[in-house]
Amino acid sequence: MKEDQFRLMQKLMKMQLNLDNNKKIYIKTFGCQMNEYDSNRIYDSVKKIGYEKTEKYEEANCYLLNTCHIRDKAKEKVYSEIGRVKKIFRSKKKPLVIIAGCVAQAENQEMLKREPYIDLVIGPQAYHKINDTILNYTEKNKKIEETEFDAVSKFKYLSKIKNEAGKVSSFLTIQEGCDKFCHFCVVPYTRGPEYSRPFNQILDEAKYLADNGAREIILLGQNVNAYDNEGYRLSDLILNIEKLSEIKRVRYTTSHPKDMTEDLIEAYKTSKKLMPLVHLPVQSGSNKILASMNRKHSIEEYLSTFDKLKEINPNIEFSSDFIIGYPGEEDQDFKDTIRLIERIKFINSYSFIFSPRPGTVAENLELIEKKISIERLEKIQNILFENQIRMNKSLEGKVIDVLVENLTEDKNKAFGRSEYMTSVIFNGKKNDIGKIVQVRIKDSNRNTLFGEAITNSDKKVA
Repeated sequence: MKEDQFRLMQKLMKMQLNLDNNKKIYIKTFGCQMNEYDSNRIYDSVKKIGYEKTEKYEEANCYLLNTCHIRDKAKEKVYSEIGRVKKIFRSKKKPLVIIAGCVAQAENQEMLKREPYIDLVIGPQAYHKINDTILNYTEKNKKIEETEFDAVSKFKYLSKIKNEAGKVSSFLTIQEGCDKFCHFCVVPYTRGPEYSRPFNQILDEAKYLADNGAREIILLGQNVNAYDNEGYRLSDLILNIEKLSEIKRVRYTTSHPKDMTEDLIEAYKTSKKLMPLVHLPVQSGSNKILASMNRKHSIEEYLSTFDKLKEINPNIEFSSDFIIGYPGEEDQDFKDTIRLIERIKFINSYSFIFSPRPGTVAENLELIEKKISIERLEKIQNILFENQIRMNKSLEGKVIDVLVENLTEDKNKAFGRSEYMTSVIFNGKKNDIGKIVQVRIKDSNRNTLFGEAITNSDKKVA
């Protein structure tokens, strides 16, 4: 009898293993690099309960949408995406549908009420609970909402699971949340207060990434330069990570002008691997509008940071974010923004028309005429695009360092990035991946440089 029971147990275990091997998850990510990092870490976690990633909707029996709440209509994009999934699975067994990210945090239980097709809602600070949440749902078939703010437990859990992203250029989240409370922004409400991960925990993850093929580390945070853990700052992380011999480049994003501290500025003088591109969102060139936004910095302070960095290294370039048509923006405010753009000559920036986000101070402010906002956005973008083109044209005929990330889709060329994060396509080979190759730039457009790898005897470095 005992032998029969043992055989039955073996059979059940084998059946379970087979089921686990058939579990496939489709993950779709919206929004910022932090969401991309989170999606990768979610997958690292669910692999522990038998899930494999698929790039095909129809193969999945679990569908996860990692959402972003920064832009307008983010919530409606979620429901639209779910409608698409419904059509795909109309004649098939329904997949487990999970909504994660900032929309999940903001809408939580309302999403479960509005759309019965959703099974689980998980906020960005509760990813460490995703395996238990899935298993609980599978066992009880009861819809679950998990949106507790618990960044400490989240990163403590994730630190025990290896980051398997395995890319030449790898993201590493060091900080989450924000305490700035800009009047247009939902981040403090969807990501919670500022939390800085333990210093050594970050270094351990960076070492693991380096050992597994990473040659560039991009440090991430909603307010990354606010990083502060037991006296360690962002500058300390940069200088320690660059000690890893495998790491060739270090970057960070997204920063706040208020937290461009002297030690971080000084890092551009002492660091050998910190890239000369500073992404520093300013949002507006008008002090009046900055005050209305509650940005906590002035244009004069922003320019002071710019001048200090240019003095350290004239080759440092800036990129930024701009909100156009913020409530109260008058012609002079818009002209001030143009003046700032012409002064800094940002080489790459994101610009968009203001859209009120639910729950923010700016939600109920009187909007300016849409036609005016559209006209201003077009003018701003034309100037910004001209700056991009000018920068790329200036590199034609010169030799630049390119970190090779992959081959192009047709396998005939190599793809990499310049020090300024610009895409570069050239005649590289598979064994160039992960290396820094010198490329002579032959041609360019707004977003991409095109060139040829050079020999040591043919150099003219930019």
